[in-house]
This record gives sequence, C-alpha cells and structure tokens, in this order.
Amino acid sequence: MPLSQLTQAAQAEDTTSTALLNCLVREVCAPEQQVWQDGARLVVRLPRAGVLLRTGLSRPPSGATYRLVPPFEERRGDEWIPAPWDRLANLVAGELELATGHPNPEFLHQVRDSHNALAAILTARGEHHTESAYLDSEQSLVAGHRFHPAPKARQGSPADWLQYAPETRARFRPRWLGVPAHLIAEEGDPEAFRSLETYGPGAPAGYGLLPVHPWQFNLLTDNDMLRKALADGSLLDLGPSDVEAVPTSSVRTAYLPDADVFCKFSLDVRITNCVRKNAWYELASAMALNELLPPLFEKLNSTLLAEPAYRTIAFADRRLYEGLGVILRQGVKALPGTPLLAGALADPYSTFLSDLPALSTPEGAQAWWDAYVRHVAPPVLGAYLDHGVVLEPHLQNVLICVDHDGMPIHAAFRDLEGTKLTTGRWNLNHVPSRVAESLTYAPAQGWNRVVYCLLVNHLTEIAAAVADLHPFLQDELWPTARKHFAAYDDQPHIRALLAGVPLPAKANLRTRWSRTADRGATYVPVPNPLAASRPL
Repeated sequence: MPLSQLTQAAQAEDTTSTALLNCLVREVCAPEQQVWQDGARLVVRLPRAGVLLRTGLSRPPSGATYRLVPPFEERRGDEWIPAPWDRLANLVAGELELATGHPNPEFLHQVRDSHNALAAILTARGEHHTESAYLDSEQSLVAGHRFHPAPKARQGSPADWLQYAPETRARFRPRWLGVPAHLIAEEGDPEAFRSLETYGPGAPAGYGLLPVHPWQFNLLTDNDMLRKALADGSLLDLGPSDVEAVPTSSVRTAYLPDADVFCKFSLDVRITNCVRKNAWYELASAMALNELLPPLFEKLNSTLLAEPAYRTIAFADRRLYEGLGVILRQGVKALPGTPLLAGALADPYSTFLSDLPALSTPEGAQAWWDAYVRHVAPPVLGAYLDHGVVLEPHLQNVLICVDHDGMPIHAAFRDLEGTKLTTGRWNLNHVPSRVAESLTYAPAQGWNRVVYCLLVNHLTEIAAAVADLHPFLQDELWPTARKHFAAYDDQPHIRALLAGVPLPAKANLRTRWSRTADRGATYVPVPNPLAASRPL
C-alpha cells in the first residue's frame, strides 16, 4: 500500500514492524526452519523463546524476499492478538539474547530511534518536486532498508537533522570556510575544487574555499582548535553562498545541481550501521582507486562515478582533519538518458517503477528486466572475476539510466568507499599500509560482498518489485537473468551460483546485536533464485 494511503502514525508503526520481521525471518527463523505459510499468512516461531508470530502476505514468498503486510500478530493461548512494533522489538531482543548468551542494551533504543525518526520524517516530508526525476528518486526512500532492524536510526534529535534529511525533500546551502593556502590539505585533480570554488562566496587572495555540511559544522563547534582558528582569523567563516545542495539517499552526500558535482561530507553521527565520517585513510583510498579504476570501467562498458579530489584542513587534530574532509564526486549530467536511483525502483512504497511506460504490460516488464540485468550484472561480475575489483552494487549505490519509455540503457556505479580490491591481484606497495588495508578484501570476503549486494540486496528486490506489478511473472524472471550470469560459466564461482548454492545475505540484525563493524558483518544463507532445477 502506498505510504500516502496510511496515517503517518500507522506508516511508522507498520514500516518498523515489517523491517523487524523481515530480519527475524531471514536471520533467525528461516535458517532453523521455523517459518511456514498458512494461506495468505506467514507464521514464524521464535526458536528459543517459543513464541508464534503471524503476518499477512501480499503475495506468495519469492526466494530471499517477502512482501509482509499487516496485521502483525502474536499467539496468546488460543487467540491471535495484535503485536505492536515495540512488542515485536522486545520479542526479537529476547530471542537474540537467548541465542547469543549476551544482552545488547542499545538495541531497543536503536529501534525506537528509527521508529521516531521515521515518524518525524513523515510529518516533515515536503511537497513533491517535479523538476528532476533523478533527484526525486534520491529522496524517495522514506521506509529505508527493508532488511535492517533500525533503517532510519540516526543520532541526534530530529530538530538537528530534519532540515538536511533527503526523505523530507530537503534543500540546504553548504557553509563555506576560507582556508589559507598553507593550511589546505588536498589530493587529486586540483581543477576539481577550483571549478567548485566558482560557486562559493568570494575569498581573499591566498585563501581557498572548503564547503562544509551545516549539520557537521554545528557538531564541531565545541572543538577548541576550530573555535580558536575562527576567532584569530586563521580560518574564515564565509557563511553560505547561493549554490543549493540536495541531500541524496546516503544523507551525508549532497548533489549540487548547478555545479553538477556531489560533495561527500563527513558527518560525526551514526546513521544505521556506521558513523559517517571521512576517515583519513578513506580520503587517501578514494584517490588511489580513482587513479586505478576508470580505464577498467571503460573496458566494461559501464560507468564508475569518479571521485577526482578531496580537500580538508591541515590541522594537527584528527577530528578536524576527518570531520572537515570532503570528497568530490562526478555528477550525473554526462550520463545517458535519465538516471534513477535503483533503490527507488525497488521500494514497494514508491511508484517509480509503475510510472515507467516500459513496464505497462507483462511482455514489456519481461523485456525491461532483461535489459536491467544486462546493464547491471555483467560489469559487476567482470570487475570481480576479470580484474579483482569488489563493487558494492547495492540499491543505493547504482543509478539506472533509462530512455523516454523507462527502458534501461546504462548503469552507473558509485561510492569508492565501498569499492575494494582483492588481495593478491593488485600491487599496493606504493600506498601506506593502513590505506592498503582499507582498500582490500580477501577474495572470499569480496565475493560474499559482491553476491550479497548484487543478488540479494539488489536484483532480488528489483525482481520482487516487477512481480508486484505483474504477479504471474514471478516464476519467469530468473530464467531470463541466468543467461547474463552464464556468460561467465567458465568460472567456478558462477557455476556454483547457477547450480543453486545458497546466497549469502548480510545479517544486519545480528550485526547490530553484536555491535560489529559493518566490514566484519556476518552472512546467513538464503535461497538462490538462479537455480534452474526447482521452481522459483
């Protein structure tokens, strides 16, 4: 049901419940065969607590994804009674404590914060913008990650961040600092920042400009070194200019349409899994990858949005060096057709997919899916199998360029922070050891990341969204996708996928419970829809 058709309170409650149950089914109940269908309902049993839960299904389950809908219920004696989102959160916490042998006092707070943030977003969400389908798609992910227990959790009061939240369709003006030339720390293409400076306020001779996210600037006002520098004129607070920034789905990365550039700001707050700052080694890693990868993607007939430069302030204070660091990313105006965020197409609450004329008929939807997989899967597989490059092609990292009918014609990948190199395939002796560490994954770890992002997080969700429009296509989509993987069937990794080996799904629930860094997230096995020997 579109979010607009529910009351705001019900939207927040149902979305929170759905995310919790999606995680519970995938990571706890399904691996222990404690899930079964009962007509139009899905019943799950918490293996250790012994509690039975029941939820509605909008259509039969498909592979690694579900379409859960209210009512959400708990078995109490001989009756099914309503199970509100906070009751579900407590049950999940109790089950995980029994399963792991340790509590997590943060977990319920994170779920509550996510629920409260979603409620605040829904209340504050602005009017629909029509000037850019691309920007609308970036700002459409109101519900967030469907398989995360706290998809909208972010530190701070909504009063601190609502004005910068993409889900509210926010716009803001970056703050600009004037930085003496001898205090500028930067790497990459020097022209990148010189071009951006033309959109900032005027600065005195001998000063460069540094754009800063206003939220981050407020977070840093307690820093003594920053306060002293602003007071004695070592830094100049030049305020905002006229250039407008549009926050994208990652919250901290903003697009400046006039300049056609993205600014990936630091934010010293936890958003879902991670504190979103630009660590010093991530700044350096982006530049190393930006030198290595563009020629490779030309060979793959695809686009990896370049990150040509970073800039920060050369203060002897790591918090300031990282907290004021900003990475520039290539804009979208040179991409063919109309770029759309993949996550907007997969979101069951949005209408982006149904609005594309190419999907108006089952035949058109099948052709659309064929084109979609053709543009997304081969570059990801080729990058890993042929070149040892690990992309993170999850739904927020891929832009699908479509023609006037909405047919996919190109894919663009982004986020060098999530892009890695497999150990043993690249010579990184020229970079510092900490930078090399941040740049690399062991081959098995990299393959798990690729398969999870490409198949579980991305293509499975897109296929489910297509099947929402044309339900009887549900069993016909994956045989079409197989041929785009079969092109690499000389590789053992791909033969295993085509033979139906279970897929690795990132265990966001268990990762949050164990308070593990996202890089160290574990995986749980989920059904593989590429398998040809069984119904899909």
